[in-house]
Amino acid sequence: MDNKNEFKPYVPSEKITPELTVTSIIMGVLLAVIFGAANAYLGLRVGMTVSASIPAAVIAMGVIRILLRRNSILESNVVQTIGSAGESLAAGAIFTLPALFLWAKEGKMENPSLIEITLIALIGGLLGVFFMIPLRNALIVKEHGTLPYPEGTACAEVMLAGEKGGSSASTVFAGLGFAALFKFIIDGLKLVSGEINLKIKGFTGQIGTQIYPAVMSVGYICGARISSYMFAGGVLSWLVIIPLIVLFGGDQILYPASVSINELYESGGASAIWSNYIRYIGAGALAAGGIISLIKSLPLIIKTFGGAMKSMKGVASDSTERTARDINIKIVIIAVLVLTILIWLIPAIPVSLLGAFIIVIFGFFFATVSSRMVGLVGSSNNPVSGMAIATLLIATVILKITGADGVSGMASAIAIGSIICIVSAIAGDTSQDLKTGYILGATPRKQQIGEIIGVVASALAIGGTLYLLNSAWGFGSDELAAPQATLMKIIVEGVMGGDLPWTLVFIGAFIAIVIELIGIPVLPFAIGVYLPVQLNACIMVGGLVRLALEKLKKNNKDEIVNDGILFSSGMIAGEGLVGIALALFAIFGIDKVIDLSGNIPPVVSELGGLALFAIIILTLLKFTVWKKRDKANEN
Repeated sequence: MDNKNEFKPYVPSEKITPELTVTSIIMGVLLAVIFGAANAYLGLRVGMTVSASIPAAVIAMGVIRILLRRNSILESNVVQTIGSAGESLAAGAIFTLPALFLWAKEGKMENPSLIEITLIALIGGLLGVFFMIPLRNALIVKEHGTLPYPEGTACAEVMLAGEKGGSSASTVFAGLGFAALFKFIIDGLKLVSGEINLKIKGFTGQIGTQIYPAVMSVGYICGARISSYMFAGGVLSWLVIIPLIVLFGGDQILYPASVSINELYESGGASAIWSNYIRYIGAGALAAGGIISLIKSLPLIIKTFGGAMKSMKGVASDSTERTARDINIKIVIIAVLVLTILIWLIPAIPVSLLGAFIIVIFGFFFATVSSRMVGLVGSSNNPVSGMAIATLLIATVILKITGADGVSGMASAIAIGSIICIVSAIAGDTSQDLKTGYILGATPRKQQIGEIIGVVASALAIGGTLYLLNSAWGFGSDELAAPQATLMKIIVEGVMGGDLPWTLVFIGAFIAIVIELIGIPVLPFAIGVYLPVQLNACIMVGGLVRLALEKLKKNNKDEIVNDGILFSSGMIAGEGLVGIALALFAIFGIDKVIDLSGNIPPVVSELGGLALFAIIILTLLKFTVWKKRDKANEN
């Protein structure tokens, strides 16, 4: 079946409408920076990011249709194409680059320069786009009926429902505004506590919940099942492992802590045990989970890579149709060669010629795999972390064998892993965007240029964002746990011969294996083991809210759930932006001026936190269930 001949896009190839305009570029760049910064903050806190394509699309449609009174679906599509690049580049960067800051904090090296971070992000992002261009015809066009690309198709469906654009956009903006207000009350003015804890007398475990709108929104977007896996991991850590460590540790001094377990618990409670021991167990579980997901995906990876290479034969498009025009392949090849040489020659990037070749070879392989896998199972199930772990292990071993060990070797390994991680993330995002464009009838070349613009804008912003967040709170802190980056740091240190508490790491790894054997997805559970239970509990609340809405017996149930996703996406963006603003306040000392917590008794602060959490949930219901009820009453 020749899907290319049968499929007819929404906008015919012979019709010319505005796409890559000044308006779409400006809006797209703004959204790329906003969602990139918000997702960087979110990912460093909870260990995962969320797709920005649909919220970017509805914002674009709302602004272009309602405010500018223009009606060009392809112009809106370019906005979401540029805007979504920020989220993907941020995801790739925050999973690896903070490891360099963590080593700097330990005194092993200097903090990476802004130029280094920007160049690593920029080169990784550009390679991700360029590697995907020759694959478009093979994977997006030729296999249109085979590879659904769930997020790309969903984004196209949202945009095709054009008459709802204004309403949907208002839902995203409402979520952004309310979350910004709630975040400022909690962490700016500090009128209420951002975390509520419950301790049982005589029991050293601890349970509680955070009350942040973005964290709850992650649970809503992920759903009850994934949220429950994360919560289960947190329960295991905080209500089982921590009490066991305190019970059997007693007056012993166990590495890596320098004081006895009892002293540690008395001075810092369960959080001190988590900080010194549980994070290594969680890192071991995460590493094992990433490797397990990669091994399970190997047959599909090999098959998809072979299939993609086979599909590329004889499908290079010579068509002059607007909907079949890519960036010229000669330009792509020259660009990849230039980027490879730059990786080697630019002093700011700590990568040798061998490292540059590793990046290109692994980058193209994982870009191909990432593109096809997101087409089959969606971006959420794409084992990017597993690919990054595999790359780090291989690259670190090669570097050590060739004599590039020590601090310089570790920095080089992280730089290689960072670029590969960004390549994989951007390739997956580009694939979804091109799928959206294929359904709508966009011009591929203009979308690809849009992706490049989004990558450049995001790369210029991500360095400042990382520096800002690290200066305000520090990576590895309670505020910014940076789980994936900590994991990458541990892997590189382990291979290079660093002094690590391997017993704890192996305990985590074998926990992950047990979880896999009983049929539970490892990665969300492992993230739950690593992160504080209070954060997992807040995510669980969001998952339960979505579960309740999915159980509603209403004809418009799907619309209600989707409105919740849009509102939650807005809340993530709103809290992320205020988080960045508060980081600036912390650096300039403004945070102490607006801090009102000293005038509020702790009990009142905690009760106020619970009340605000209830208001956050009610606000979400207002823009989902009650929003539809209001519409029904109006009709």
